[in-house]
Amino acid sequence: MLKYCADENALMRIAANLAKKIEEGAIIFLQGPLGAGKTTFVRGFLQSLGYKDAVKSPTYTLVESYALENKMIYHFDFYRIQDSAELDFIGLQDYFYPAAICLIEWPELGKGKLPTPDISCYIEPVSNGRQLTLKAYTARGEQWMNNEIDF
Repeated sequence: MLKYCADENALMRIAANLAKKIEEGAIIFLQGPLGAGKTTFVRGFLQSLGYKDAVKSPTYTLVESYALENKMIYHFDFYRIQDSAELDFIGLQDYFYPAAICLIEWPELGKGKLPTPDISCYIEPVSNGRQLTLKAYTARGEQWMNNEIDF
């Protein structure tokens, strides 16, 4: 599924709409070049679920945790990972449990250590906006994308 976003607000609206459709246990890969809007997408996702504080990229910490009502959301950024074996040191597999939602930037750097995503979102700068390519990799990812998401 392709979608053009003319500005940051449009990107955040898509993320918010997706956040309202998915269920716990979701894994979403966020891909694209540096500065494409991956963290902006996460901000829209979290704000739609009631998060009020600043959303920062976990580039140096690798993961930021957000406890929202009955949901745990983990935002990963693997940009600085040199070898996917480094992820063993943060106990990566402990974050993937049925009640958690995981949003992962630069998932290609965690190759071999990550479960299959439900949805991947590739964000690419084009003209003055962003082009999003969303793809489902699981049956429930397909269901969420077909569930009348306002793209």
